Amino acid sequence: MSTASIQQKIKKLTDEINYHNHLYYLENRSEISDYDFDQKLAQLTDLEKQNPEWQEPDSPTLRVGGAVTKSFETVQHDSPMLSLSNTYSKEDLQEFHERVVKGLGTEAFTYVCELKFDGLAISLKYSNGLLIRAATRGDGVSGDDITLNAKTIRTLPLRIRNDDAPQNFEVRGEVFLPLKEFERLNREIESGNIALTNAGRKKKPLLANPRNTASGTMKMQDSSIVASRNMDCYLYDFTAQDTEQESHSEALKLMSKIGFNVSSSFRVCENLDQVFAYIDLWESKRFELPLDTDGIVIKVDAKAHQEELGFTAKSPKWAIAFKYKSQSEQTQLVSITYQVGRTGSITPVANLKPVALAGTTVKRASLHNANEILRLDLHEGDTVAVEKGGEIIPKITGVDASKRKKDAKPIKFIDTCPECQTDLIRKEDEANHYCPNSKGCPPQILGGIEHFISRNALDIDSLGPKTLEGLIHKGLIKRPADLFYLSFEQINGLQFEVEDPSTGEIKTRSLQEKSAAKIIDSIEISKKTVFAKVLFGLGIRYIGKTVAEKLADHFLTIDAMIEASLEELINVPEVGQRIAESLNNYLSVSENIEQINLLKEAGLHLSQDPSEDTQVGTLFEGKIVVVSGVFESYGRNELHDMIKSQGGRIGSSITGKTDILVAGQNMGPAKLEKATKLEILTMSEEELTIMLTNR
Repeated sequence: MSTASIQQKIKKLTDEINYHNHLYYLENRSEISDYDFDQKLAQLTDLEKQNPEWQEPDSPTLRVGGAVTKSFETVQHDSPMLSLSNTYSKEDLQEFHERVVKGLGTEAFTYVCELKFDGLAISLKYSNGLLIRAATRGDGVSGDDITLNAKTIRTLPLRIRNDDAPQNFEVRGEVFLPLKEFERLNREIESGNIALTNAGRKKKPLLANPRNTASGTMKMQDSSIVASRNMDCYLYDFTAQDTEQESHSEALKLMSKIGFNVSSSFRVCENLDQVFAYIDLWESKRFELPLDTDGIVIKVDAKAHQEELGFTAKSPKWAIAFKYKSQSEQTQLVSITYQVGRTGSITPVANLKPVALAGTTVKRASLHNANEILRLDLHEGDTVAVEKGGEIIPKITGVDASKRKKDAKPIKFIDTCPECQTDLIRKEDEANHYCPNSKGCPPQILGGIEHFISRNALDIDSLGPKTLEGLIHKGLIKRPADLFYLSFEQINGLQFEVEDPSTGEIKTRSLQEKSAAKIIDSIEISKKTVFAKVLFGLGIRYIGKTVAEKLADHFLTIDAMIEASLEELINVPEVGQRIAESLNNYLSVSENIEQINLLKEAGLHLSQDPSEDTQVGTLFEGKIVVVSGVFESYGRNELHDMIKSQGGRIGSSITGKTDILVAGQNMGPAKLEKATKLEILTMSEEELTIMLTNR
């Protein structure tokens, strides 16, 4: 076959397969059998392997991933991706409507109502019909380039072949993990991932919720894993300089026409009564959808009206999000089990008679601690009210005592550790019970090492939980420091037992040469980790990432920290009595000092150069900033880093010394009330972003 004919064949197969993909994923129909489709895809894959220079930019083979991204480049959005103001009441919607009426005067207008999908906001840029960039929302001004991962989403067109599409445009939408895929992943985790218990096996914690999983998936380095999770995407915004669409509803129809996955659930509403009817319709109907939703978005339809109404610093004045209240159902308490965390904290979990709740079947609910059991006055076999507020393990909100059996016994919190049978302890000022056997309790051993190698600590990503279990079972490691004394010869061919996810059968696996070499290399590279991260990785109770940084900055060396008195520890900024006592106790245990010495001998950084400075600005110079609540654009650690880069100090609680409170969603009302009483400057996530980006 000539070069020209090969190139022509690759292009023909690409177009055919993309056509059939569109039919299957967007129109729910097929014109060829699965076998014929697979044969075409296999033929294209072979041709591209032999002739990679002729691979089309919209090749369907890109859908399966395979490329590995070591880091995600930060890219600037052409226009800010703002968040919406939220409400839970129709009264607030009435006020929103009155503001719109006032803003538009006598002009007639309509609304568009859309479901608010619970996933990861994404921006997609197309040039000459080709997808050239996909980016996360990030801080609203800039986000991470996730183009390779976005290309694995099969409902997302890689090339637009429609004359109605402008040459250059941007669409925005929500990447989500379908509920059936989320449930499949958790089933695999539940059946196939094991860890240490007194019986030798313990399941890995389930994924928290579809939204967090979607966000984490799209930031994975290996795009083939992203492809395997069958992510999806609904598009809801269209921007182009040469577009003729005069309304949002027209833009939605155009996106659907040119090949984008637009939810057909949107509706144009002539008045507020129709908006309320739409909200009422989807309050229960939304649970029939293949994904999670958390409300309704109401937008003024006409683009001219949107421009006339404008924006606040936080959000558009022409749009608002209505959020549904959490759903609650009653079911029966079957039993209570107790989980042991890496620090020895004991968490009770209620096992329930399965009940349908918010589109999923709930079998478990968190009980938090002994105080919660007492507060609920929980008895054996009680009928309980369960509420799901976006978590995979919902919470029990109440007990129907009228349905309680006369001979039902009160639930009594356990006295000994369920894993190692050590007597539990509980300090007077704390809600949680703890197992003090940190050196011999299996979940604490494994959890401590997993924490040590986690991303915010030593970041040794080549060591998975099963490999760690195998190393522990074989007696090769008992504590984090032991990792640095492993040799290739010790772990090459290492055999350990794992559970088959499909059958539950225990099988023997061995660590292959390539994997063993990668582990040793990763451990060696981790020796370059800075002092603060090593300190955080030690897993000392109450010492989080920020406190570890404060301690490292203050003492500069671990030796100075060991020699410090309790009073000197307390005097460190952000270190109070409880943290100081915990650190002092840890450093007074000979086994811990022995581990620190082993880490030193292995070459880890247990000191830092005082000249090291990551500060890039002075916006918060000398200010103590408290960050509280949940943030849409980025994690708490990212916010801390942003503030510290501008000279700020991170506070852990509201005090008279606090200068600024950055308030996210779901922040405790008591904290906000205290900040108001102390006249502390309070700013939102959007205000902080604007302040930083306009510096």
